[in-house]
Amino acid sequence: MNFSNILQTVLIYALPVLFAITVHEAAHGYVARHFGDPTAARLGRVTLNPFKHIDPVGTILMPLILYFATSGAFLFGYAKPVPVNFGALRNPKRDMVWVALAGPASNFVQAIAWALLMVALVATGVEERFFLEMARAGVLVNLVMWAFNLFPLPPLDGGRVLVGLLPWKQAQMVSRVEPWGFFIVMALVLAGVVGTWWLLPLMKLGYAAINLLLTPFVALLA
Repeated sequence: MNFSNILQTVLIYALPVLFAITVHEAAHGYVARHFGDPTAARLGRVTLNPFKHIDPVGTILMPLILYFATSGAFLFGYAKPVPVNFGALRNPKRDMVWVALAGPASNFVQAIAWALLMVALVATGVEERFFLEMARAGVLVNLVMWAFNLFPLPPLDGGRVLVGLLPWKQAQMVSRVEPWGFFIVMALVLAGVVGTWWLLPLMKLGYAAINLLLTPFVALLA
């Protein structure tokens, strides 16, 4: 692998990834505080300071190792999860859905923002490849986080949404999966199930929605 290409790729993705994980985690904490749980706020996690959310292994070391080990074919990472005391929420079963959705929703909003930036760069005649690639990376990274975190299995956000929506008996059955959920998801990722049957369809839908939302802006700037 060409070192200069690797360095450029890391620099292109660094800012979008930092924003993606920081806003994602802060959104969980903010919505939890809104619905009555101040745990994250008391620990200083309702902040846009990326150093409060970065996990040295999950955010930096693991993605770098996987990038070099697979020549960029497979990447995975995670931030420090924001602590939420669901029992402190005013309506735990209902409010946990909103807390869980806050993270993926923040990523979708960021994907729209990066797409808008790309449109603005093109419309103003900016041809610098680095900035255009960073905007594209911002859309991609956030759509991946949005889609992946919505996978309906605890401890992912989609799993918590599912637990919040199901009747109590079924919700308890799904929540019991959480201790092994991470390993199950990783196995499904490696088997190609998550990518083929979840990520790709959902990301196609996400790109289509963003293109539709941006059509008026493109027409206006054309």
